[in-house]
Amino acid sequence: MKKFLFVFLTLITFCFKDVTLVYSQGFNSIHSPDGINVIAAGNSGKIFRSSNSGNTWASYTIPGVDLKYVTSVENDVWIAGSDGKIYKTQKVNSTINSYVVNASVSINSVSFINANTGFVCGNEGSVYSTVNGGINWISKNSGITSVNLNSISFLDAMKGVAVGNNGMVYLTENGGLNWILQNIGTTRNLLKAKYFNDGIAVVGEYGTLLIYQSNTWTSVNSRIVTDIRGVSGLNINDVHICGGGGFIRNNQNGNSRFYNFELNPMMANLVDIFYYDSNTGFAVSSLTPAIIKTSNGGTSWQLTAGSTVTYSWQSKLTGGSGIGNNLCMHPFNRDVMYVVYGSTVYVSRNRGDNWTNIATVTGGGSAHSFYVSPLDTNIWVCAITSSPDRITRTTNYGATWTTVLSKNFSNYGQPLEMDQNNPSNYYFAPDGGGFYRSTDNGASFTEISGNYPFRSPCDIIVTWDSSDVIYIGDGVTGSGQAKIFKTTNNGVNWAEMYAVASSETPSLSNSVFNKTTVYSTEWGGSGFYKTTNYGNNWSLTGSTGSSGWGSDVCHEDPNVVLKGTYGSPTWLTTNAGANFISTSIGGGCGAGIIFPEKGYLLAMQCSGLFKMNITYSVMTNVNLNLNASSVPESFNLYQNYPNPFNPETRIKFDLPVSGNVKLKIYDQLGNEINTLVNGEINAGSYEISFNAAELSSGVYYYSLVTSAGTKSKKMLLMK
Repeated sequence: MKKFLFVFLTLITFCFKDVTLVYSQGFNSIHSPDGINVIAAGNSGKIFRSSNSGNTWASYTIPGVDLKYVTSVENDVWIAGSDGKIYKTQKVNSTINSYVVNASVSINSVSFINANTGFVCGNEGSVYSTVNGGINWISKNSGITSVNLNSISFLDAMKGVAVGNNGMVYLTENGGLNWILQNIGTTRNLLKAKYFNDGIAVVGEYGTLLIYQSNTWTSVNSRIVTDIRGVSGLNINDVHICGGGGFIRNNQNGNSRFYNFELNPMMANLVDIFYYDSNTGFAVSSLTPAIIKTSNGGTSWQLTAGSTVTYSWQSKLTGGSGIGNNLCMHPFNRDVMYVVYGSTVYVSRNRGDNWTNIATVTGGGSAHSFYVSPLDTNIWVCAITSSPDRITRTTNYGATWTTVLSKNFSNYGQPLEMDQNNPSNYYFAPDGGGFYRSTDNGASFTEISGNYPFRSPCDIIVTWDSSDVIYIGDGVTGSGQAKIFKTTNNGVNWAEMYAVASSETPSLSNSVFNKTTVYSTEWGGSGFYKTTNYGNNWSLTGSTGSSGWGSDVCHEDPNVVLKGTYGSPTWLTTNAGANFISTSIGGGCGAGIIFPEKGYLLAMQCSGLFKMNITYSVMTNVNLNLNASSVPESFNLYQNYPNPFNPETRIKFDLPVSGNVKLKIYDQLGNEINTLVNGEINAGSYEISFNAAELSSGVYYYSLVTSAGTKSKKMLLMK
């Protein structure tokens, strides 16, 4: 049995249809007073409310305002608005009232201590406090400059923190009478703060994460370049953060680096997270109204209310001779990406949506590896086919090129690798043995391993934080053996660690967050392999049914991995290989994969570059329309139409005065089947769409209860 609770606004238009809806807009904030009643708020006045812990949602709108943040204390709920107002409602069955704080600034955050005492912050250094539940506000920003403040959090009526742009953090210990600027060592914009009983957590752009304990600020190296936008939890040793393309992390069990990643299905930016208790939490994205929830403390998250996700690949660039993995991120600009097709270098400055031809690798051929140096972005190093094949280098952004080393390599692999731990070092593995290293940013290479019997190396990866440990995936078409080799002394000596009955190991991938884990693909077989002990042992983590090629571990969440194939489709896992999602893709072989964040995936196919498009659908089975153009003169409940019906019908009623309204469905025995409306509704004419797809044929009754009386009517469902 399903029940639906709806709470409405004054003078709004409410429409929620019984079809699958695809939205482009999500929410900025989410909160729950009790783990059962939940409210999410976003731009253009968008609000979702649930009275059953997210099993179903009701949607409505406050026109003309972006809703920035939502919080609650017991029965009271407050929402911060971009129009300088605070909107106040109850957790259930209440209209929403607005109170002006400062009409000339955006109110970005709100924090209440009890039903009366609260604080808000906003643009231009605005901080205000109230002692009567938000009705009246007094400025409390002494000591704060005219910086835009994005978040405010109070522990009690005296102790609070406010954070804003340009790395500004302010503390108060006297209820906002004075604020003290903190020296926290960053100029990044700070987006959220949470004041716990035993400390403060602050998050911001480009992975900024700050912890305040014992009067000391500590910066946590989050090892991501995406933004951290949400923070919640129970105490300073139980902090949950979210952001980027959809990651959620925590510091439980003493993990001060926040390397506990919470499995969740969201593949879009997460901008807010709220934990009601140790088990129940909710999180939202600004890009989709699909809300996720955990009931087990973050061990796993699920989409709520029957929401679904669709994955598809969109062509962004047509090219040729794209057999290698030539995708390369700009070292310092997270929106810039490079790719080489044949000998043509392209750049995208908007996350892979549009591409421009910026250079040509002289001498022709087909590139197989390409790097932009973090030490000097004018320096590019490329492995490209020729007679013989060669490593070539430019020091002037691709204007001229110099051959560094001439030696044949695999015509289907990525034989060149930059050491991410020390980017002045490069490694090269040619056909027929030998291993070469450059220690001068690719200007020269020296053989360091002797003629070690690699056959035709396909890929090289270096272990994060440990350059001594390097892996090589090796193979020859038709050989019947795909091999993996490992060195523990920076390439001098090698040992064969694994062989599988295929032909090649075309791709290896690893993560900054877990040095022990590496993934490998196989060509000639559909297996996806994994080691969790530095490559000493390998096991099949999943068989995808497609011959493997490129792969990459998401750069912000090690549980999320994308595998390309020699053809179509691609395979995505969001739970470290427990299961995979298949998505078809064109363009031939999937040699190149790069996965900067959960919502940002690029695949370099042989004849074209593709970007994954991810859309979410939110489903409901109730539709309510309010006609507020006129107020009816009398209380009426109309006969549903059509009647008989299958499976959908519409119920119309008139309310001459505002008040509490209940509209329920009953079977012939008087058992309650559905609650369609239960809340405060303003005067007007309403029409509800009721879908009875889950019910059996028969006679049902619908009853409307208001302060003006009760009316009931009979309807017939015929299937």
